[in-house]
Amino acid sequence: MRLSALRLRVADTDRLAEFYRDAMGMTTRRQGASLRLGYAGQDADLLLMPGGGGYTHDRGQRYWKIGITLPDVDLAAAFLREKGIEVSEPDQFLDIGYMCHLTDPEGFVIELLQHDFRGNRPDGIADPKTPFADARIGQITLRTGNIAAEDAFCRAQGMQLLSVQDVAQYGFDLHFYAFTDEVPPNADLWSVENREWLWKRPYTTLEFQHSAGATFARTPDFRGLEMQGLTQPGHDAFGDPVLPG
Repeated sequence: MRLSALRLRVADTDRLAEFYRDAMGMTTRRQGASLRLGYAGQDADLLLMPGGGGYTHDRGQRYWKIGITLPDVDLAAAFLREKGIEVSEPDQFLDIGYMCHLTDPEGFVIELLQHDFRGNRPDGIADPKTPFADARIGQITLRTGNIAAEDAFCRAQGMQLLSVQDVAQYGFDLHFYAFTDEVPPNADLWSVENREWLWKRPYTTLEFQHSAGATFARTPDFRGLEMQGLTQPGHDAFGDPVLPG
């Protein structure tokens, strides 16, 4: 099994695919009326589907963001700014990771997350001309108020929990699931030690921002996930589609 795609309904598939190709270094291919974008490797793709538009990032909705993991966030941010794209200033967020944020032309949020914490990045690890050469879609992030239901769903598909991260000062914690047999370096899944290891994984994790007891609205332009190896279409714990990939 593999988490193989995030399905988003957008207003202009060609325009958005051009952004991800030219700015983020993804390759594109047509799939019927949709466009499939991604990096080489086993991480998930983006499937851009027509018929959307008017998306507004809303903390009350189920869908949150994608995270793109890569070796050098500073180089990536500088590269994007040279193209006229607004990017937040890279910074170490608590003991979670070194990151920055931007939005694509239709308002979907992208997090750029460095493999290493601030101060731990090896020198010369990326080429300033091609900072996305070793990038992956590292996370697809959803919000939930019921992590027990999400956990049961993920484990039923064969995913395992790799990391739990406390962000109590912002009112939530983070839970990361993946299709893998790998074992984190520290058996304590709350351990900070596991985090830089996690950001280097070549596959995509399903991340839940969990606010206990909170309720979230369906995101109309989030059209669910694809899982390679799934035999029948179904729904996740929230009721969103999960389809064979």
